[in-house]
Amino acid sequence: MTLSEIAAALVEGCRTGQTMENLGKLYADHAVSVEAEDNDGNGRETVGLDGIRGKHTWWDENTTMHSASVDGPFLHGPDRFAVTFSMDVTMFGERSQMSEVAIYTVEDGKIVREEFFYGG
Repeated sequence: MTLSEIAAALVEGCRTGQTMENLGKLYADHAVSVEAEDNDGNGRETVGLDGIRGKHTWWDENTTMHSASVDGPFLHGPDRFAVTFSMDVTMFGERSQMSEVAIYTVEDGKIVREEFFYGG
């Protein structure tokens, strides 16, 4: 898949609730996910597809999503793209609005790195 195809598939999957299915299709087994902060005491960086799946499972189990929007993708050169997310969620009993930018790096037709930047 090309960068444009991978980026479009990721965004479409986020919009249609196919995020977990996309992990196996779009991500390399050795992919790395980097959060802006250490939110759960396990560090900012998660290495490997199984760990990234675990992050998604944790999110699904600990949040109620009231609404969300996904903008992009925004391509950058031959190997990166960005996506913006805006969410209205309840986490640990507290409702809040969140926004973040995600930067994805692609090598050999798979996402190998994702980095999240949180809104201020």
